[in-house]
Amino acid sequence: MLKRIFDVTVAATAIIALSPVIVTSAVLIKKKLGSPVLFKQTRPGKDGEPFEIYKFRTMTDESDAEGNLLPDEVRLTPFGETLRKLSIDELPQLFNVVKGDISLVGPRPLLMQYLPLYNEHQQRRMEVRPGITGWAQVNGRNNISWEDKFNLDVWYVDHQSFILDMYILILTVMKVFKRSDISQDGHATTPVFKGNH
Repeated sequence: MLKRIFDVTVAATAIIALSPVIVTSAVLIKKKLGSPVLFKQTRPGKDGEPFEIYKFRTMTDESDAEGNLLPDEVRLTPFGETLRKLSIDELPQLFNVVKGDISLVGPRPLLMQYLPLYNEHQQRRMEVRPGITGWAQVNGRNNISWEDKFNLDVWYVDHQSFILDMYILILTVMKVFKRSDISQDGHATTPVFKGNH
């Protein structure tokens, strides 16, 4: 309950404080990338319950001759890359926090199609509400292996506390300013998870 109160208070305050950035970003995205301004996708929340996550759009809708979307690294524009480097694309998730879909801190909500691929250990990351940032994000983000990422997520589940959350939030701000670990070489963000081999 205390974490929920903290989440709502901080998220609502951040929405108000960052409203000029949010509005300006929306206008620029509309102008440079077109509509829709928001990217919406179904993600698994706590215990795998689906919800719709919000992000600012960072890619074009370019497709091949058959109508299939081109790879992410092709559709990610320099403008979109800047939004990601500054983590501006994540700002709409503050509304997800207010709604109760996610927390400020927790394992990042991944794709629905990954759920059947988790082993028993990896499945434990679903025991808590996902977050905008998390222990894996401040310890490598997209620049570490899936195995390491999941191990860090489960470590957070076992050690979560208010002090740890505050520490992660501080490290997150530092990461944003340093613009580090945003992607892996050759990928717009990180490779697709294909399960354990």
